[in-house]
Amino acid sequence: MKYYIIAGEASGDLHASNLIKKIKFADKDAVLRGWGGDLMQIQGVELVRHYKDTAYMGFVEVLFHLRDIFRNIDLCKKDISFFKPDVLILVDYPGFNLRIADFAKKEGLKVVYYISPQVWAWKESRVKKMKRTIDRMLVILPFEKDFFKKHNWNVEFVGHPLLDAIHNISNKTKEEFYINNNIDKKDIIALIPGSRKQEISTMLPIMLSVVDNFKDFQFVIAGAPSITAEYYQELLKNSNVKIVYNQTYNLLQNATAALVTSGTATLETALFQVPEVVCYKGNFISFWLAKKLVKVKYISLANLIMDREIVKELIQKDLNKENLQLELHKLLFDETFKSSLKEDYIALKEKLGGEGASKKAALSIIDY
Repeated sequence: MKYYIIAGEASGDLHASNLIKKIKFADKDAVLRGWGGDLMQIQGVELVRHYKDTAYMGFVEVLFHLRDIFRNIDLCKKDISFFKPDVLILVDYPGFNLRIADFAKKEGLKVVYYISPQVWAWKESRVKKMKRTIDRMLVILPFEKDFFKKHNWNVEFVGHPLLDAIHNISNKTKEEFYINNNIDKKDIIALIPGSRKQEISTMLPIMLSVVDNFKDFQFVIAGAPSITAEYYQELLKNSNVKIVYNQTYNLLQNATAALVTSGTATLETALFQVPEVVCYKGNFISFWLAKKLVKVKYISLANLIMDREIVKELIQKDLNKENLQLELHKLLFDETFKSSLKEDYIALKEKLGGEGASKKAALSIIDY
């Protein structure tokens, strides 16, 4: 069969690539084309456009790039019509993908959505249109099935694909990781400032502000695959903080604590049982608009899934050197807090439904 798959950021590229791997295992004649990243390309997808050229975050930033966004949407529609897939698979990335779903449905194509837009957080009004344009919805968060049930939509919970991604990681020893990356033998504090230039330029300098207060530790940055070393060096200036590329999971395997920009990485960090502080600071207008529109209590997936704050969130003005230093000190030296957090992490993993999400999703798509 012919599959057209669209992912718009690093996490979508990861989950789409694992899905594709399972599709190819079950369908030996699979032909794959789409939008995404390096990991999808490695799995054999003929890539039309890389996500690093299409990803914009924040209300204001999207407004500034509207012309590019609509040009990409038009290109995508034409390419889908040219390819004539048996099924269109959309992975998260709702601002773009929901428009494509509407087009594809009108064209008579089968549409599967893997990793639902977070309509439980905002724009719940989208659900009605989604039901009309999406033939099969595969969700990855345990509370999403009940949410959609309220809208008379029977969606399929396949489990969270991060459990598969983490399970498949090669287990390098701590010594191998240190030697291969030429880093000191001190305990590591991981810095995960995001995957887009826009968020990295905001988050990384704040994270780096506490480095001198923890001299018994070394700070190591998880470099995003789509960002050049030169860009990081501009932000690091004369700092001796190390960067490792395409090794975020190996870094988390060996980290004592982490400072993490809000996003999928916060859940990844929790699943590696690494104590973390969740960080977010964005454009003031974008954040103000988000507060008016978004109706969730937390910004991190770990807290949302557990429905309480298990990891500290420092947002906007609260994200500063003093607060970051205080919370990081607690993660490193408060044994009672660390023990309680470990128990919460175990409960979080159990809620996510076990491994096998990628395989379940692939078989569901092929069966449909």
